[in-house]
Amino acid sequence: MTGRSKKAQRSKTTKFLRGLIGTILALAIIAVIGVFVAYQRTDLPDPNHDFQTNTSFIYYRDGSRLGSFSVQNRQSIPYESMPKNLRNAVVSAENRSFWTDPGISVKGMIRAAWTIARGGEMQGGSTITQQYIKVLYLSQERTISRKFKELFLAVKTSKEVPKEDILAGYLNTIYFGRGAYGVQAAAKAFFYTDASKLTLSQSAVLASVINSPGNFDPNGGVAARERLLQRYRYVLDGMLEAGNITQAQHDEAYRELPKFPKVPNYNRWAGTDGYLMKMVHDELIANGFSDQQIKGGGLKVTTTLDRKDQQAAVAAGQKYKKIAGRNAGSKGPQNLHPALASVDVKTGGVLAMYGGDDYISNTRNWTRTPRPAASTFKVYAAVAGMRRGFSLRSQLNGDTFTPDGDTAAVHNDSNVNYGTVSLRQATAKSINTAFVDMVSRMKDGPKNVVKAANDAGVSKGTGWDLNNRIALGTAEVSPLAQAGGYATIANDGKKVTPHVVDRVVDQSGKVVYHAPSPSKQTIQADISHDLTYALQSVVDEGTGRSVADFDHEVAGKTGTSGVEDRVTAAWFVAYTKQISTAVMFVAGDTGNEDLDPYAREGASGFHGGDYPARTWLDYMDTAMKGMSDESFADPDWVNLSGKHYGETARPEVEGDEDPRDTSDDTTSDDSNSDGSNSDESYSSDSDSGDSDADSNSGESETDDSDPDGSSRSTPPATSTRRAKPKTRQEPPEPSRKSEPTQRPTHAARPTHTSHPTTGDPPRSERQSSDEAHNG
Repeated sequence: MTGRSKKAQRSKTTKFLRGLIGTILALAIIAVIGVFVAYQRTDLPDPNHDFQTNTSFIYYRDGSRLGSFSVQNRQSIPYESMPKNLRNAVVSAENRSFWTDPGISVKGMIRAAWTIARGGEMQGGSTITQQYIKVLYLSQERTISRKFKELFLAVKTSKEVPKEDILAGYLNTIYFGRGAYGVQAAAKAFFYTDASKLTLSQSAVLASVINSPGNFDPNGGVAARERLLQRYRYVLDGMLEAGNITQAQHDEAYRELPKFPKVPNYNRWAGTDGYLMKMVHDELIANGFSDQQIKGGGLKVTTTLDRKDQQAAVAAGQKYKKIAGRNAGSKGPQNLHPALASVDVKTGGVLAMYGGDDYISNTRNWTRTPRPAASTFKVYAAVAGMRRGFSLRSQLNGDTFTPDGDTAAVHNDSNVNYGTVSLRQATAKSINTAFVDMVSRMKDGPKNVVKAANDAGVSKGTGWDLNNRIALGTAEVSPLAQAGGYATIANDGKKVTPHVVDRVVDQSGKVVYHAPSPSKQTIQADISHDLTYALQSVVDEGTGRSVADFDHEVAGKTGTSGVEDRVTAAWFVAYTKQISTAVMFVAGDTGNEDLDPYAREGASGFHGGDYPARTWLDYMDTAMKGMSDESFADPDWVNLSGKHYGETARPEVEGDEDPRDTSDDTTSDDSNSDGSNSDESYSSDSDSGDSDADSNSGESETDDSDPDGSSRSTPPATSTRRAKPKTRQEPPEPSRKSEPTQRPTHAARPTHTSHPTTGDPPRSERQSSDEAHNG
């Protein structure tokens, strides 16, 4: 090749190299511009929602913790609450150049590129900032595009967000294992303490496990502990090198891992607490909170539940579940279901609730499960009756009879005939025939009974058929609802709605919900006073005598319901001036199996006055401990010397054997004796009350005016306060008659026959029917 040719060749090579260099420079400039543009256009996206959630905590009313709701188990804490040793340990473990780097690691990027070039997988984020960005904003996929986005976001975040805030966010977000997100949850999960109280060695452990929670969990066996020890020592070395700790601190901690206390294996749904947590959740939803707020809003929910009362409810329920269950054999206890619901009379707050032993194994809460209310439903018939002119001394038929138009007779338990009885006596002894007589003689009697129950706060449900035997309790009611219904009566007729959530505070400390107090008068106060007086007779001389020696005044009702010859539900619902508690026993998976096999030895059957009343008494001994002995209000003797409701005067029972009755010691005038008797929300039935009607009249009502009204004639009642009797008068033995002493006119047709368990008769003497018996 000639010299000229060589020169030409060199010229071409030079031009090519210049062109190549120019192209590379141009591409580099374009790349830099592209990176700059990409960086400028990269905005911090919306965070992954789950990693911003905070656990909501549920508390008893005394402030002790009941449980929690969460998407991720996390409780965020401020940077200042994180111990300095913890912050330094995490930096030593995860990113020793954290305080000076731009949010990314050049060495890490080169290492990742080399791994990819060799055919390896895309590497994860290396700096604390990158890890935080990946968790908070990005997915866990490993792609080049996601990696570049991570780098841009890390640099941008590092420039715009203070390092302290990045580290605090990281420590509140990152997963530590054991279901714990964030350092506060991790401190609880590993050391059962608050993050603010972590020691140097404990801080080093938590910093160590971040790298691989599954591999470094000390519960993973000897090999896992050895791996953790090596990582732990690496962290301590880094802290010493950075000057965060002294040589002495390093050497003391370096020898061995700290002690790991036994941490309770907590499941918020396990045991009896699960039923409480479910009710709290349901009530929050009903009051407008979203599931997202409940599980991730960091709420503090204070309930109405009393910790000691709750323990007493569980203890009483489980005690009699075991005692009564053993009567039916070795498998008896597991098939028997006591239920107890207790409500604060003044506020409606649920104090305690026992509806099962383990929510995980059986989610049915028997305190919220409606079952036939039996004779505990008679209280609402009594309210309806007094609203329609009946008084506590009104004459009622206590004998077996067949209402007009019916084909089946109404019986009392064991076919006992009581003759003519008063409403008070009928309540005390749970006389079925008397209540059917009263409901039949009221205009629209069944509807008025339902209205009275609704006014007490009990919602209509299955079995609420409108017939003249509705008072006998085929209507299904839950123990919780029944505790609330009776609480309304105890609260002088102001409607009590049972609730379990008292107050909710959000993350900022603002109260966002507070339960309202009962204020609506739905049952006349004077009627509630008279009904309470009658229900005290149940305890003093009737079917509830097993609680007669309780230290506080008690008013209540027993109930025993069944189908044919089987007892399927037994109740005791009673209240003091402060607390209303309902107890129900049912058996079997559906709560409809026979309870008689569980009856006490020597008893003829299972009754509300036995195990249910005993359960009530055991619980109330604790619930009422330390409370003052408040007396019930005096009876107002409505439709006698008190305010009159309804237009028809009712025949009275002369000489009602009630030593507490002082209604005859009064004089009448045209004014009310107590302002509480005048309630403008209840209008008059008629402008001319027939208060002077023949006392022997047994005719049914024919008025068509407001069923909740009162007449203008309102003589006063002056009575002495009921004193708790020192000796209790036994009820007189009823006579047994084959025929009723009277047969009033009745028009409503029943749909079933019913038989109470007012007493404790031999099994052979029970009157069976094709449908039901109640008492």
